[in-house]
Amino acid sequence: MSDFHTNYKHKLCVPVIVAINAPLRFREWTPNCELKQDHFKVNVPIIGSWLVPKCIIVPLLAFDKRGYRLGYGGGYYDRTIIELRQSYNVYTIGLAFAGQESEHIPIDEFDQKLDAIVTEKKIFLFQ
Repeated sequence: MSDFHTNYKHKLCVPVIVAINAPLRFREWTPNCELKQDHFKVNVPIIGSWLVPKCIIVPLLAFDKRGYRLGYGGGYYDRTIIELRQSYNVYTIGLAFAGQESEHIPIDEFDQKLDAIVTEKKIFLFQ
């Protein structure tokens, strides 16, 4: 596994909360990197390059056919997507089960529409 990056063109990174109510930062992940638990008990790399992702897999509790999602309440991904979209067109993908689809997700001015949502039954693409 030591040649992980030599076999692939792309680097993998994971989200890291660096401050409450701030956009996420993304740290490079490799199979053998040392991890620590953050204050949400998520394992994140201790060291590694800070990267700017071109594509983000976004967690969600529910979604609708417009491409909006109900997240976990912290607003971290919406703040991050807003910041990244100011510089370039980051591609956002939500992963969900079909049963998480809702008729209508209420949104406010900060909620960001995803580019795609993938379920076990269908792939939704949004313009």
